[in-house]
Amino acid sequence: MVIKISRSKFNVSKNTASRTYNGIVFDSGMEMKYYRDVVLPQAGSGEILEYELQKPYTLQPKFIRDNKTVQPIIYVADFFIRCKDGSEAVIDVKGCPDNTAKLKRKLFWYNYPDIDYRWVCLSVIDGGWRDYSYVEKQRGERKKNNKKPEGNILCQNKQPH
Repeated sequence: MVIKISRSKFNVSKNTASRTYNGIVFDSGMEMKYYRDVVLPQAGSGEILEYELQKPYTLQPKFIRDNKTVQPIIYVADFFIRCKDGSEAVIDVKGCPDNTAKLKRKLFWYNYPDIDYRWVCLSVIDGGWRDYSYVEKQRGERKKNNKKPEGNILCQNKQPH
C-alpha cells in the first residue's frame, strides 16, 4: 500500500490536538475522523490500495497579464484514493461548503472531468458518512416537513392579549 502526505491547507487553527491522529495533523477534526473511521479500515482490509492526503490539483495555471505574474489556482483535495477494483476518487470532507469551495468544485469538474470527485460529510441522523448532496437533500426535506404549518395560520383564532 502506498501512502503519501502533502502539505496542509491555509488558514487552519494552530491548535492541533483535536485534529491529530497517528502523528498526522489534519486540517479539521472531521477530516481526521474520515481518515480514522473510513480510509484506514478500508486500507487495512485491502479495499483501498493507495491513498494520498492533501493532494494538490491545478485548477488554473499561472499566467502573465500586464507584465505581472498571476499565481495559479491550486485546489488541495483532502484525500485521493485508489481502490482494489481500479477505481479512483478524490474525496473532500465538508461540513458547510462556502462559495470558494463551490467555485473550486466547478473548476475541478471542468479541468478533471474523468475523476470521480466527491464531497462527503458525517451526519449521524442520515446514517454516518454520506455523500454531501444526499445529506443536503435530506436536511431540506426535514426543514420543509418541520416548518409545515397546520392549516392557514392567518385565519387561526387567536385570543387577544
